[in-house]
Amino acid sequence: MVNIGNDWDDLLSGEWKRRYYIDLREFLKYEYQNFRVHPQMGDIFNALSLTSYKDTRAVILGQDPYHEPGQAHGLCFSVKRGVKPPPSLQNIYKELENDLGQLIPIHGDLTGWSKSGVLLLNTVLTVREGFANSHKGKGWEYLTDRVIELLNQKQTSVAFILWGANARAKTAFITNPIHKILTAAHPSPLSAHNGFFGCRHFSKTNDFLRSTGQKEIEWGAISRGS
Repeated sequence: MVNIGNDWDDLLSGEWKRRYYIDLREFLKYEYQNFRVHPQMGDIFNALSLTSYKDTRAVILGQDPYHEPGQAHGLCFSVKRGVKPPPSLQNIYKELENDLGQLIPIHGDLTGWSKSGVLLLNTVLTVREGFANSHKGKGWEYLTDRVIELLNQKQTSVAFILWGANARAKTAFITNPIHKILTAAHPSPLSAHNGFFGCRHFSKTNDFLRSTGQKEIEWGAISRGS
């Protein structure tokens, strides 16, 4: 039913036959036929397509896609090139600059992080235009919780970067002691000054990966070609 194009296909093959996903699929058919829904159908699984299970060394967990036209393309906090970076992403860039001295890109496309081993996963993968959280509770959470459970089973260490209360709630699925959990306030302008700024999660992630003998994340990859 779904073709992701890498090792996630085998790992998640059983999910497409489960009742929750069959119901979710019918719900999405109705939504896409009757409303404007983001991201485009072909972009829904971009996070998994761009970052295979094997290659995942860090996870940034978002809530649901941006709900305004032209923004969402299947990666949490990321927007398509040509779209102004939203406030939360602007704050992420500020922390990246303060932490690692990275130049702030002029675009909001985080695909470079995905290709460097960062799974940019929302807990809900679709949204109706103009209505944040409109697809919450429709079944996506079962799938994305399974993704986290599978990553928890990895024999190589993963850094889980959890910003905000919704993301921190997923710590219940991260029980393997070889992994690293990094938590902070959400980068939203409403909360960034309450613990997001100064969290240094980018350098801490690389410190952790280096300590486990793994390649660091190329956080500067998004600045190329900007």
